Amino acid sequence: VPSESVPSSHDFLSKNSTSSTSIPAEFAESTAIGGSPRDPSHPDWSRSYFGLSTQPFPKEVAEVLMTPIDPLDVEIKPDGLVYLPEIKYRRVLNKAFGPGGWGLAPRSETNVGPRVVSREYALVCLGRLVAIARGEQEYFDPNGIPTATEACKSNALMRCCKDLGIASELWDPRFIREFKSKYCIEVFVEDVRTKKKKKLWRRKDQPAFEYPFKET
Repeated sequence: VPSESVPSSHDFLSKNSTSSTSIPAEFAESTAIGGSPRDPSHPDWSRSYFGLSTQPFPKEVAEVLMTPIDPLDVEIKPDGLVYLPEIKYRRVLNKAFGPGGWGLAPRSETNVGPRVVSREYALVCLGRLVAIARGEQEYFDPNGIPTATEACKSNALMRCCKDLGIASELWDPRFIREFKSKYCIEVFVEDVRTKKKKKLWRRKDQPAFEYPFKET
């Protein structure tokens, strides 16, 4: 009985050769921007743009990403800056893509300046590049650089999420004005140490400012 011939590894590679004519259109990415077409499932996220704008995410995912934000989730800094806590961006991503279905990939080395730490990151969702942003964070003591580095990553995440429509209202001037008018208040406070007075913002449902400030 003739023995069955077993394809060699050379035959397999030859049959599955990734020549320019056999590469699926969605994987035909230039090696000049990273993510070799010979291994489209493992792009180099430090320089690749693999999957960018190839197709929209499913409707159910889009609905989660673009859900209007709950005013109760929005915070305001004393200087009047309105923001959504970073952990809530992560919760939206986890709900939309599932834990492990998204991640941040560094695109550059960490740049440590005299007072600011910055680094560029790519947001990758379900194996596709979605957005790129540079995060930054101030620090005032060299011992605080590790913490600033982590905060820099969180800052990049929030900036990347703009491209997915998460909390897009926070970039809308009209929404900001209406939110501050309805949910926030600007009060005069006095620094009990220096007796200097100034105006600070807080939510109406938050308690009055505490030491070293006293509302007047």
